[in-house]
Amino acid sequence: MHQDEVKAIFDQQAAGYDTQWAKTAPIKDCLYFLLESLFAELPADARVLCVGVGTGVELAHLAQKNPTWRFTAVEPSGPMLDVCRQRAEKAGFASRCYFHEGYLDSLPATEPHDAGTCFLVSQFILDQQARSEFFREISGKLKSGGILAVSDLASDVESSEYEVLLRAWVNMMAAADISPEGIERIRKAYANDVGVLPPSRVASIIESGGFEPPVQFFQAGLIHAWLSKRAQSSTT
Repeated sequence: MHQDEVKAIFDQQAAGYDTQWAKTAPIKDCLYFLLESLFAELPADARVLCVGVGTGVELAHLAQKNPTWRFTAVEPSGPMLDVCRQRAEKAGFASRCYFHEGYLDSLPATEPHDAGTCFLVSQFILDQQARSEFFREISGKLKSGGILAVSDLASDVESSEYEVLLRAWVNMMAAADISPEGIERIRKAYANDVGVLPPSRVASIIESGGFEPPVQFFQAGLIHAWLSKRAQSSTT
């Protein structure tokens, strides 16, 4: 799926996106709880890059837990970014955010960030070399040794394990009141439009983008998450 097609889908879903996925909040809550510990040693004036920030759920969590951090929110979908900005304004941390509608290649040059998040984003890049270059773009926005938390759907789609996890995932979405038509669209998307790769391959792609070998710190169903540092030798 081309990036413009992905953007169009999220443009359409923005208004009801959080409501649609509300019943899956326990997964996000656990991920963010662990993220707090992983980011605990960042400086009090940390700058955090949120790539593909969507409606800003992880941004809001980090901003509320860390009242002196500053954030760069990058999101190509204008409607999604509008929801993120409204969330920040309502919660009172918008003044600590820079909102960028677009991709990393159009983000104005700024001082490097101490850390970054990239949740359920790179899976939409089907070409593995392009996916590696995407992470290299992120590494170029971080300080040397800056840390990155990544989550993506991951599994060996040829394995029996994938069939078990996919069935459970579909059941979870049904329990979350996603329509049968919506579930079928998601099934087809996972097969054709989402780069679901074995976790070890995703980790290798992250590393090839200028990071130290990632450490997997989370799994819930098909969602896996890794933490890595920008490699000392990484260049922009």
